[in-house]
Amino acid sequence: MPPAKKRPRAYDHLRTRTAVLAQYAHVRDAVAALTPQQLAAPTRLGDWTVRDLVAHIAQGLGSVSRDLALPEPPGPKPATTLLEWPPAVAAVVRDPEAPAPAADHPDLHALYGEVEAAFLADVPAAGTGDRLLPTRVGSMRLADYLVTRTVELIVHTDDLNEALGLEIPYDRQALAACTRLLADTLADRAPGGSVEVRVPPFAVVQCIGGPKHTRGTPPNVVETSPLTWIRLATGRTEWAQALEEAEVSASGERADLAALLPLLR
Repeated sequence: MPPAKKRPRAYDHLRTRTAVLAQYAHVRDAVAALTPQQLAAPTRLGDWTVRDLVAHIAQGLGSVSRDLALPEPPGPKPATTLLEWPPAVAAVVRDPEAPAPAADHPDLHALYGEVEAAFLADVPAAGTGDRLLPTRVGSMRLADYLVTRTVELIVHTDDLNEALGLEIPYDRQALAACTRLLADTLADRAPGGSVEVRVPPFAVVQCIGGPKHTRGTPPNVVETSPLTWIRLATGRTEWAQALEEAEVSASGERADLAALLPLLR
């Protein structure tokens, strides 16, 4: 019998909204100080420049207002749940018809202000987040879609920091939501209880079929930091590299996640 699926983790809509705005503000403030030379610098994202990346980050949050402006899909069940989002978005990430970053916007700082103002107007501080959005990967609850925005913001903040050697802060709640969603995605993709994956202080999940751990020290344990976990889950860091550089500890014969990573790119 296959392992039973666990109940999906619940996220507080208003806390997630606050986290999204906080992380976006960190990036917005950094963008305001970038020079033309910095904007023209390369990134680890193929042929994207920093300008492309910065525009993409704004576009990622702007998708909330864009989708809210469209007719609400028929409900009540969304076509894409939160744990289905990572594989769904991975399937469309190379879509040739996907909108390109608005890198030619004459004033990126102004673009950030416009996106933020629209978000504040369209996503009020009061609400349940139950409104359905017609996203690129299917209809999703607003509350769930905002959790995916924490992934976009945290991952691309890290891309921006790596490209320019910056130290843009990571909002704790946004980092926590991003970490937890990616950890839960791993557990959902490889259900089981033979390996415990620890990403302190935000997440502990069990995954991979085999003998289930019930008490005492688990025989198979993987432990790493939130940012390293996010880089592994999104293909920014290879499993073998993280082990070699002691960014991951893995004990036990089953504690090898190489075949399961990345979860998305």
